[in-house]
Amino acid sequence: MVRSIVLMGYMGCGKSAVGKRLAVLKSLSFIDLDEYIESQEKTTISQIFEQEGELYFRKKERFYLEKLLSKDPKAVISLGGGTPCYFNNIDFVVQKKDFLSLYLKTSPKTLAGRLFDQKDHRPMIAHLQTPEELEEFIAKHLFERVPFYIKAAHHITTDHHHVYELVNQIEKLLA
Repeated sequence: MVRSIVLMGYMGCGKSAVGKRLAVLKSLSFIDLDEYIESQEKTTISQIFEQEGELYFRKKERFYLEKLLSKDPKAVISLGGGTPCYFNNIDFVVQKKDFLSLYLKTSPKTLAGRLFDQKDHRPMIAHLQTPEELEEFIAKHLFERVPFYIKAAHHITTDHHHVYELVNQIEKLLA
C-alpha cells in the first residue's frame, strides 16, 4: 500500500500544483521539500546558496530529505528540481518502502513558456534574457538531470495537460 507519493521533475513541471491537488483528493498532507528546508533553517534557499554555496545546500537538502522520509509521513512530497541528482538521493527515495515516486516529465519548450515570466523570482534562471535562451538552458540542464529523474517508478508527461488530468492519471496508478 502506498503511504506517500514523491513528485520530482524540473522547476515549472507542476510538482506543487499537482501535488497540492492530489493531496487534497487523497486526504494527505502536502510537503514541499524546499519549504520544509526553509522552515527548518529559518532562511530562504536563495540565501543559503548566496551565503553558504550550493554544496552546503545540497548537504542540508540530503539531511532534511532523510529526516522527512524517516518520519514515514502520509503525504504528497514535492522534491526540489535538483534533489534527485545529488548524494544518491534518487536511490534513497525509490528504495523507500510504501513510497511511490513519480517523474513529471515536461519538454524544455513547455518549461520555458511556463518559467519565463517567473524568471526574476528564480535565481538559477534570472540572468537569461529571452525565451530561446531559457529553453536552451533548460534543455542542457535536463540532459544532465533526466538520468536521475527516470529512475522514478512512473513517468507522467505534463505537456498540454491540465492539473486535473494529471491528478486523474496519478489516481489511476494508485488504484
